[in-house]
Amino acid sequence: MESFVKLTVIWMLALFILAMVEGEKLGSLPRCSWAGIYNFGDSNSDTGGISAAFIPVTSPYGMTFFKKPVGRLCDGRLLLDFLVEYIGLPYVSAYLDTINTDYRHGANFATGGSTIRRQNESIYQGGVSPFSLDIQTIQFTQFKARIIDLWSSRHPAADISQLQRPDDFSKALFTLDVGQNDLSAGFRTLGEQQLRAQLPDIINDFAISVQQLYGQGARSFWIHNTGPVGCLPVTTFNVKNPKPGYLDQYGCIRYQNDIAMEFNKQLKARVIKLRSELADAALTYVDIYTAKYKLISNTKKYGFKDHLKVCCGHHENDVHIFCGKTGIVNGTKVFGGACANPETYVSWDAVHMTEAANRWVANHVLNWSLSDPPIPATHACYNHL
Repeated sequence: MESFVKLTVIWMLALFILAMVEGEKLGSLPRCSWAGIYNFGDSNSDTGGISAAFIPVTSPYGMTFFKKPVGRLCDGRLLLDFLVEYIGLPYVSAYLDTINTDYRHGANFATGGSTIRRQNESIYQGGVSPFSLDIQTIQFTQFKARIIDLWSSRHPAADISQLQRPDDFSKALFTLDVGQNDLSAGFRTLGEQQLRAQLPDIINDFAISVQQLYGQGARSFWIHNTGPVGCLPVTTFNVKNPKPGYLDQYGCIRYQNDIAMEFNKQLKARVIKLRSELADAALTYVDIYTAKYKLISNTKKYGFKDHLKVCCGHHENDVHIFCGKTGIVNGTKVFGGACANPETYVSWDAVHMTEAANRWVANHVLNWSLSDPPIPATHACYNHL
């Protein structure tokens, strides 16, 4: 016991010293002058892509901050929105939403339901987006080429005032938050060992996309790992009389979180390897899992209701009418409306977090405490810290 206490003290002292050293390093460096942000991912960071491509997001989505639906699968701001606020940029426009869109400070290629690997499902079967990460990367390549062409040709019909300057692509922050839906698809269609066997290929496809973005001039990457998918309320709706050990002490599906952690372990190792392969890149790995699980396991401490309680939608007696949808219950039409106090909920719609939960997570990941290397988003352009 005594040796354990000594090791704990040494570990905490080492962390304190590391914080002091990193703080001194950052104190001598100016903030990055971000020219924009280019985001790739799924619904956790989609600011209107899937809504523009398919069926628009409806009320009560957006009710808290924007006061109307704005394409985000949340009552307000996403983690990405808090990130752009933190680094001093405007909110990022969805690439697929082309009506009166401002691309001067980047674009968002994320769409709800996106995966790293292409899936044999559709948006109508399993909710899988056709815009997988490789497609989003292709879209960016086309986007960049088109912008360069418009700036060079100065075509009179082109409004270049709404476009990023060609020289600014390498000065932008490239953010990636994707992988959750690859795991969710695997949980639906594969056995546990089959899914585990696919993880290296999924991670390799992710790395290929990063390499392709680097080839297009991207130099600064902010890469989120995946969250505790086994804690999403939607995953537990149909769990009845689970065997001992199937759920953890917080009601999360244990094996799903175990696979998410293995995915994150392999992702981090690949990001570290990419640093040696992409000499001019600054790659920051951000531990979203730890932040979200800390909140989920301490909801009352941080002023939230139980993480399995859902703010928006009708979820009673095994009847599930999802947020913004209408269904019939005992012959009566029921609307999946929102709760009166979303700021006290972790889960907005059984899949996505509320703005309040997103803000909490943002406050724990945008500084250096859960990043590798330990730097905040404001300094993620430095690759030799």
